[in-house]
Amino acid sequence: MNNTVTKEKLDNLWNRGKKLLGVDYPIMCGAMTWVSEPTLVAAVCNAGAFASLACGNMPPELLEEQIAKTRKLTDKPFAVNLITVAPNYKIHLDVVVKAKLPVIVFAGALPRDTEIEYAKSSGAKVLSFASTDALAKKMIRSGVDGLILEGMEAGGHIGPVAGPILWQQILFKFSNEVPIFIAGSIATGKMMAHMLLMGAAGVQLGTRFVMTEECTVHDNFKEAFRRARARDAIATPQFDSRLPVIPVRALRNTGSDEFSQLQLELLQDLRSGKIDRETAQFEVEKFWMGALKKAAIDGDVDAGSLMAGQAVGLADEIKPVKMVIEELIVDAESELDTISERLSGFAKRPENFG
Repeated sequence: MNNTVTKEKLDNLWNRGKKLLGVDYPIMCGAMTWVSEPTLVAAVCNAGAFASLACGNMPPELLEEQIAKTRKLTDKPFAVNLITVAPNYKIHLDVVVKAKLPVIVFAGALPRDTEIEYAKSSGAKVLSFASTDALAKKMIRSGVDGLILEGMEAGGHIGPVAGPILWQQILFKFSNEVPIFIAGSIATGKMMAHMLLMGAAGVQLGTRFVMTEECTVHDNFKEAFRRARARDAIATPQFDSRLPVIPVRALRNTGSDEFSQLQLELLQDLRSGKIDRETAQFEVEKFWMGALKKAAIDGDVDAGSLMAGQAVGLADEIKPVKMVIEELIVDAESELDTISERLSGFAKRPENFG
């Protein structure tokens, strides 16, 4: 890749994202539990992009080990993705503040203002997910340095609103206030180019990075992704408001059917008073953690959870991380050239200036 040629137009569009993350390419590898571990994170960062460790609800000492291991594998900036609803969340926050990471990402429920201030006190830039325009406004007021907009097309735990709506509600309105990164449904450089033209400071991909040589998940997991079509990645239903569950997008298999059955059983126990709602929600998250490990680590792609975004239909080849990033950049720059030519041609046609 000829960097002097291919990055010129992109640098004009994603400079804010580069500065915030401290990288050459503000292409983020999203935090995926059991997937975004030190080997993959370091590979993405060493290729000039950015990645986040997924800590889920891991023991704090394991998170410390993962941060240390990642630092041995790369001297580039990376983040930790904190799940604000995880039982170990407060301890995780202490760990990452002590580690003085350059970027901290809050996911799950909204972080408190004091938690954002605490994170920033370590010198870190703070990013937060925003699944609605109201939440985006709240996070900007609370002092986050940037937002990640993840549409419901994404994989894993998803919000309630489709990406194109979020772009219109949030990206178009607030991109001048803070850098905004777009996540969900992105797998090509062409799409990345259009996101940047609409005002995004960068993009986040998850599913595409599963299909890389450096990703350490089981080969069966990758093969399931390779064979899948976009329509195979479906969101789980919520059967009753008494058991509010965050929808999860994954490839349908026996495991997803078992989750539906689990919800029905938990609702029955709630009605009978055998359990309370907090316990029921804990059982839901316990199911997903175990099911995802079963598929990603153990290779049981029938009973395990195959969390994937609809972009899985665009990722059918396993490549080195560096090649994936280079292809994204080259294709994005090519698309920008094509758009420039179209606009130039339009301007030169006399009939367009009646």
